[in-house]
Order: sequence, then structure tokens, then C-alpha cells
Amino acid sequence: MSRRWTPRRFVIRRRIRVAACAMLVAFSMVLAFALTARKSVALTVNGETRQVTTYASSADALLKQEGIERKTHDLVETSANGQLVNHGTVTVQSAYQTTISIDGQQVPFWTTATSADQLLGFFEANRRSAAKVTVDIKNVYNQLTGGLAINQAGPVTVIADGKESVAPDGKLPAASILDSKGILLGKEDRVSVEKDGGTTVLRVQRVTHGETTKMVALPFGSRTVVDATLAPGQTVIREQGREGQKKQTYQTTFVDGVPESSTLVKEETVSVPLDQVVAVGPDKQEVQGGSPDSAKQDDKKSDDKDKQKDAKPNSGNNQGKQDGQGDTDRPVPAPAPSQPASNPNPPAPAPAPAPAPAPSPSGLWQPSPDQAKNYASGAAAQRGWTGQQFDDLVKLWNRESGWRWSAENPSSHAYGIPQSLPGSKMAEFGANWHDDAAIQIAWGLNYIAGRYGNPSAAWQHSEQFGWY
Repeated sequence: MSRRWTPRRFVIRRRIRVAACAMLVAFSMVLAFALTARKSVALTVNGETRQVTTYASSADALLKQEGIERKTHDLVETSANGQLVNHGTVTVQSAYQTTISIDGQQVPFWTTATSADQLLGFFEANRRSAAKVTVDIKNVYNQLTGGLAINQAGPVTVIADGKESVAPDGKLPAASILDSKGILLGKEDRVSVEKDGGTTVLRVQRVTHGETTKMVALPFGSRTVVDATLAPGQTVIREQGREGQKKQTYQTTFVDGVPESSTLVKEETVSVPLDQVVAVGPDKQEVQGGSPDSAKQDDKKSDDKDKQKDAKPNSGNNQGKQDGQGDTDRPVPAPAPSQPASNPNPPAPAPAPAPAPAPSPSGLWQPSPDQAKNYASGAAAQRGWTGQQFDDLVKLWNRESGWRWSAENPSSHAYGIPQSLPGSKMAEFGANWHDDAAIQIAWGLNYIAGRYGNPSAAWQHSEQFGWY
């Protein structure tokens, strides 16, 4: 007997068909997502490449999946501007901190360079000025023997103790090259790498300390006396003045025998200066002071003066007197000599040796705009931003801040060379972001890389919208 058709049975079957279709669609979507989201990516970390499979959509997610810690200054590049695609590539280069000198001023610099020569090459790529850039290798054992080679491509010229020689294997670290030359370092000796044309130079500078002294002249003064034997207005030098001397002792730092900085530690007087004595004749009124009339005048003036003292006890000296009517029993100030005294204006003592320019306060780097551009030229070239890319970076930050580390927008309060908004965002790259241009530049380049990919794209956005 066949089953009877009912409306309820029809509704149940229709629901079953709808559910089956929904499950089929969901399964298809999951399958399609799995097939498209699954990627095979070539991951290169510090030169070592391996193939990985991932469902991650970004380089940061992939690194987290692989347990690779990305530090603040590490460089991460992908073949699709930060996104992951099937058969794409991700390259990670770990950064380390070294020290460079720009025109003699030491600045910390984070780099991925595998040799000092390569690091100097970054600054050559975007050279805009004749600024002298060197790589400073501190005289600490682990830094001298660390993984930083001097010149991967060839020989190195070694300069130390006034001698010059060539080390053929530039792939070695500094300590190995110096050992091969029999050069022993003192605790404070300085080791640096620089470019001289096409030559890579490894330079050793000997640092010593010692006392130096300097004799400084003490100027003499001058005093005037009234001599009644001289004619009115006549002047005669009775005693010649004589300069004194003091001895200054400095604690001095020498670099390759040349004084670099000095600190005053002691001063002692060797001889005291002697004043120059100038005699001057009395004026005419003083010469006539012995006549009876003048005596009467003196008595009258004395009475007047007593009355003035009673009336004005706090009045200034010689108030109410007329020229030539001073008391004869008091010395009269002598007029200025009519003839210049010998050496009336002795030369000022020579200044003490000036110490070498001190670094910015608390180790902060507060450069001029040109120095900031020089620093950024190497940091940008390290990311492959040379030529037009660096030109656009210069224009971008010229517009934003004029490359001034202390620039602040009064309305938005964007701050620093890259005009971070708010400025505290830069704290990710260093706590001293408010005062240190190196931190500001590092953050600004990282921001451009993450948001726009390169400076030219950021400049185009700034041209279109007035900000980036």
C-alpha cells in the first residue's frame, strides 16, 4: 500500500533538500578557501631560505607562525608589498646596532650590513655632501671579533702608529686583521673603518692621557697720585706696571699624540701683577690754595658744607660744590693723564685650550638638517631606496619639518622630522624620541615602508592630499 501524500511530508522533504544544499554550498566555500588561502612561500632569514606552507595573509602573521621574533629595526620585505601570495617570497634581515661618525659626531645606527664596507656603501649611494662618515668599532673584544667583516670584496688598508700596510683578506673581523699585523690595542684605543676613494681603510688611533700646563698673563692695573712738584695737567709715569702670571694645569686627552680635549684641574699664581703709578700735577685752584682770600673762602665753604650735611645727611659726595672749590685738606681726584701710559690696555690673557665638541646632551643626537639628511641617506639606501626614491624622501620631509628634529605642528602637534602624529608613536623605536633624530628617522622610514611601500608613493599621496 502506497504512502499517502500529506502537506506535512512535503514540508519535511523540502527542509531536507534546503539543508543539503546549504551544506553543499558551505563545503564548497571551505574547499575554495582552503585551496586559495593555502600558500607556499619562500622564507629567507638572514640568508638561509626554506619553503613553508601557510594560511597567513601577512608577513607578520607568517613570522609569528614560524616562531620568528621580529625586532623593531629588523627589515622584512615581501614580493607583494607586505601581503602574502602563493609562490611569493619573504625576506627577513636581522638588524644590529653599530656606531657611525658624521663629521666627527658619533651616532648610533641600526644596520643589516654584513661588512663595514657595505655599510659605508649605503651612505655613498645617496651621497649629497662631502660629509665624512666612518664606522666606529669600539675597543671591546666581542665587538672587534664579532660577525661584522671589514670588506667582503677584497683587501683592507691598515693604518696604525704612523704606518700603513695592506691586509689581503678583508672578510675577517677587525681583531683578526689587527692580530695578523701584530697590532695590540690599548683599553681606550679607537678602531674605525672609512672609505678613501675606492679603498677601505681600517684605522687605529691611540688614546693617551697626560698633564699639560699653560702660563696665563695677569693684567696690571693703574693708579694716579697728585704730585705738587708737577705743573698743572702734567703727567709722569712714576712706576711701570708689570704683568703677573698664573700657571694652569690641564688633564689632557691625546689622540695619536694630538690634544683632543682638556679639563682644567689646577691654577696657581706664579707672580702677582704690579700696578702702574702715574703722577699728575695739581690743578690751578689747588696751586692758589695758600692765599688769605682762599683761606677765607675755605672757611666759608666749610661752614656751608656743615650746614648742607645737617640739612641733607644722605646727600652724595661733593654735592653743591663748584669746580675748583674742593677742600684743600682732602686729596683731589687727579685728572686723566694727558699722555697715555705705557701699555695702558694690556692684552687679555689667552683663552684656555678648548675641549673637543661634546656630544649632544645625554647622548642624544640633535643634528642640523644636513646632518639628518646624511644619516637618512644611509638608512634609506639600506632599504634599497636610492635615486628618485631618496629624492622624494628629501622633498617629503622638507615639506613636513624642514628636517628639523624639534619641529612641531602648532595645531595638530605632529612632531619631529617625520611629523609623527602623535609624536609618542615613535617611542616604539626609543624612549628619547622627543630629542633624538636617529630615533625619529628610523621610525619614519619604517612608517613609510609599512603604509606606502616606499618614499615615492608617500610623496605622491602628500602631493594629492597634503599629508601622508
